[in-house]
Amino acid sequence: MKTENPPLPSGYSAVPPGKLANVETRLEMFARPPAKAAPETDASLVLKRWLSPEIEAYRALFRAVGEDWMWVSRLVMADDKLAAILRDPQVEVFRLMDGDRAIGLLELDFREESECELTFFGLVADAIGKGAGRFLMDRAIEIAWSRPIRRFWVHTCTFDHPSAVKFYQRSGFRPYAFMVEVIDDPRLVGLMPKNAAAHVPLIEF
Repeated sequence: MKTENPPLPSGYSAVPPGKLANVETRLEMFARPPAKAAPETDASLVLKRWLSPEIEAYRALFRAVGEDWMWVSRLVMADDKLAAILRDPQVEVFRLMDGDRAIGLLELDFREESECELTFFGLVADAIGKGAGRFLMDRAIEIAWSRPIRRFWVHTCTFDHPSAVKFYQRSGFRPYAFMVEVIDDPRLVGLMPKNAAAHVPLIEF
């Protein structure tokens, strides 16, 4: 897929003080993958649609799931812009519930005709590695391909869990592009604690 972003020059490019750079991998699938045997998971896991979530509640779960992986986009987005996205009928937000506790976030964006973007997908730290991620992905694939789409895509990056790319590939996605993103380090501006995302070095100046 072509993009309008200008290519980076070959070689090294300096990252300004206070900024972070990461490499994004974009992946896609063009057909629903064959069904696999469902993994054994806790019977208490239930995926629930979250209709028009309140901004504060949404950001609280977004932070609980994404702080270790430097999820920052919805923390810096203006409230009115975020509210418009969450109210859009073509954007479907779900919580993965373990009893009364929300342990995962899934967001599917159908606003592009014939496409679905897996916008956000993740679990709280203590739910990782127990089968909940596979459960959540299987539901995501099922929901996405229940709509008349021709393409389902996702992006992950070097801030994410080290197994993320392989997990998406095992789920049926195939990589097709790399992007480089430069952002303000949210730990230096008070959006995240300084010990967040410990795998990403903190450079204070």
